[in-house]
Amino acid sequence: MSYPVLICDDSALARKQMARSLPASLNADITFAVHGLDALEQLANNTFKLMFLDLTMPELDGFGTLEEIGKRGIDVPVVVVSGDIQPKAKERVMALGAKAFIQKPINKDALNAVLKELVEPASRPQIVTPVAIDLPILRRRDIYMEVANVSIGRAADALARHFDVFVHLPLPNVNIFEVSELHMALRDLAENDQVSGVCQGFSGEGIAGEALVLLSDSSVCDLKRLMKVPADSEELEELELLMDVSNILVGSFLNGLGEQSEVRFFQSSPVLLGQHISIDSIIQSTTGSFKKTMTFEVSYNIDGTDIRCDLLFMFVDESLPLLDNKLSYLMEDF
Repeated sequence: MSYPVLICDDSALARKQMARSLPASLNADITFAVHGLDALEQLANNTFKLMFLDLTMPELDGFGTLEEIGKRGIDVPVVVVSGDIQPKAKERVMALGAKAFIQKPINKDALNAVLKELVEPASRPQIVTPVAIDLPILRRRDIYMEVANVSIGRAADALARHFDVFVHLPLPNVNIFEVSELHMALRDLAENDQVSGVCQGFSGEGIAGEALVLLSDSSVCDLKRLMKVPADSEELEELELLMDVSNILVGSFLNGLGEQSEVRFFQSSPVLLGQHISIDSIIQSTTGSFKKTMTFEVSYNIDGTDIRCDLLFMFVDESLPLLDNKLSYLMEDF
């Protein structure tokens, strides 16, 4: 007898990893959903004994999905599997009724421990009849999106712990840009606001690039108030705050990327590109660095404030074949 399982994640790679990680003894009959609304439709039309749920998704995220499951009285044990590993995120999903939380990338030991708790021994099939699973077809972009998702989750967690806040974690953008397109993307991010910008170079095993951290003036003011910066030392404290935010985000993102690619990255000291200046001034400071680049881009928002922090990782074009090779194992069946 099969064991019906729903896996909800917008990432094709994450859905495949989750499906491949389930033990054969479970004899899982797997259904996939690509976001919360899709999952709710599946739950309305089918009965599942277990659900695995991502948090950061389009249409309806994992938090909203858990809220709807509770409102609708749907009886299904939910295990959250996410790159958003902030303590407050875990507290929130458990309060919404999740039975367990597993961080990405999926760890089979952690998964098996959860299954041992949630799957009743009597309901475990004694005779295993393999269930055919149509696994997602992966593209290069799927790989980079999920790798970026895990890495920005590490960065959000570090920021949340440092400032004792909850950071809203949106979906990352992954693009290959010509330099003119990169400049257009930067202008869209700034939305004509004055900004403060910090740049940090990074490299590891031939993979190199620059990270750019942008804070709008309104964000800097809110961040200073959040940190209770004394008025008589605002200028010095603001600069230190910018450098702290840059080091936290860039360092933790690179650690997350390094774990997944088995590369030890080194980062240079943060360099101030300017405070309270136009985005065009920031662009002029970066002109000449790239002809073509792959970028990971995400905008972090801090709960209860208007703080928005834009983080861009720009990889030099020559690094891409090396990074592709390091991440090629994710394309393979396992």
